[in-house]
Amino acid sequence: MNIQEALFKYTLRLGDTNLILGQRLSEWTGHGPFLEEDLALTNIALDIIGTANSLLEYAASIENKGRTADDLAFRRNDRQYYNAQLTELPNGDYARTIVRQALIDCFDLYFYQELAKSKDETLAGIANKSIREVTYHLRHTSSWVERFGDGTEDSHNKAQTALNELWQYTGELFEMNDVDKVLINEGIAVDLNSVKQKWEKHISELLQKSTLVIPENVFMQTGSRNGIHTEHLAFILAEMQALPRMYPDAKW
Repeated sequence: MNIQEALFKYTLRLGDTNLILGQRLSEWTGHGPFLEEDLALTNIALDIIGTANSLLEYAASIENKGRTADDLAFRRNDRQYYNAQLTELPNGDYARTIVRQALIDCFDLYFYQELAKSKDETLAGIANKSIREVTYHLRHTSSWVERFGDGTEDSHNKAQTALNELWQYTGELFEMNDVDKVLINEGIAVDLNSVKQKWEKHISELLQKSTLVIPENVFMQTGSRNGIHTEHLAFILAEMQALPRMYPDAKW
């Protein structure tokens, strides 16, 4: 695998993860528990989709085969997507969405801090912009995790149930393959082992403050690095891609 091929796959993976997460979060638009939170989640979704667009545009330019960011987003099937499975899971209730988002926001913050040091100037630039956004996202979702966890018995139980169900998908965030190895050697990609240490410390402290307990002896799901996903991704893509596939020559 040469550097160009590895860089394309790496950037595509990052773009896919942001795109699917943004699509999931956008489902809350108009359905938030109250107006301020409806707007907050919508704005977070817009930030994430904006990052996805930048990454997919860059991936298309790296591939250099005439495809655009829209082609990459709307003209691939589920086995050609490489997003983390955690991002494709259904939103569920508001506590579940918030717990999932806090887990991902924490990862993104430490990941982008490292990616900002990349020798690839485009990735470093995207990361620097994302750090400012994710810092706010994490502050927002962390405050809600604490409210749910240390709130009423009902809110605590909902947050703990969400954590129990989602935890098995967190290990996949830190998986690395040949793509990562090639680019780490070039000073481009992030060594996820260092991110994992910071993430585990931060999440442990957050959950302790929230009186939530990390599940033990959990089997970690895997597969997205090879295009293997839950049954939920195909349904997301069917909805997301319906219009662009129906009118392939339309300009968005």
